[in-house]
Amino acid sequence: MLPRALNHMAVPGLRWDAFLDLARQLGCAGVEFRDDLNGPLFDGDDPEKVKAAASARDLRILALAEVKCFNDWSDARRHEAEALMRIAAACGAGAVSLIPRNDGLGCGNGERQANLRVALRELKPMLQQHRLTGLVEPLGFEICSLRSKAETVEAIEALGAAGCFKLVHDTFHHSLAGGGPVFAGHTGIVHISGVTDRALALHEMRDEHRVLVDAQDRLGNIAQIDELQRAGYQGLCSFEPFAPAVHALTDPAAALAGSFEFIASGLAR
Repeated sequence: MLPRALNHMAVPGLRWDAFLDLARQLGCAGVEFRDDLNGPLFDGDDPEKVKAAASARDLRILALAEVKCFNDWSDARRHEAEALMRIAAACGAGAVSLIPRNDGLGCGNGERQANLRVALRELKPMLQQHRLTGLVEPLGFEICSLRSKAETVEAIEALGAAGCFKLVHDTFHHSLAGGGPVFAGHTGIVHISGVTDRALALHEMRDEHRVLVDAQDRLGNIAQIDELQRAGYQGLCSFEPFAPAVHALTDPAAALAGSFEFIASGLAR
């Protein structure tokens, strides 16, 4: 079984309402919107309008992305987080995405753990006020200041904040970070994408290589999802391909449906 969701990064050229229509067509239970695509969030429309449209299509708005460099906490970061949370609450989203610093700074042992705890401690009451979950996404890139799920879970538990923060299990980033425990009980959503280019070493993989999952997938998407589900994860799996080749598809609905079915068939076996 593959409970489906869709991230707007899969079809960044679609207006928000056409994106909702596509998600509905694909049998998705929810969607994720982003503030880093071309043009203003929701194409400048009122969040309340988006909330109503999602509800009319029986779709949940799972999350709004993203608070960048959240673990490099500052007054500016607080204002950015507060602004995104207000929009998330207005559109009926259940969560906001928290993306760590990814420029080679703040990576030192001791430093990265301390920075993470400061940010989580500051974000916790803000999220509680808006009745939102913070989706923390460790990134697998070697220059990222938060690669470890274990360190993330340790910080969340130390703050008694397991009800406030959840992990994003991204199959791409999990592979780049070397795998390890999946922490199903702490996982709030799974992001799926594949890499099929055989010429790339693992450390050479970047967002632009992330395509739809098929039989040539090198990331073991089916195995990762199977492990999560066997460990008790019952949530949604959301497609998040970044590759320009995917964004240029003339029939994304057919391609996405085919990839969803490929993964579901693999899980059934």
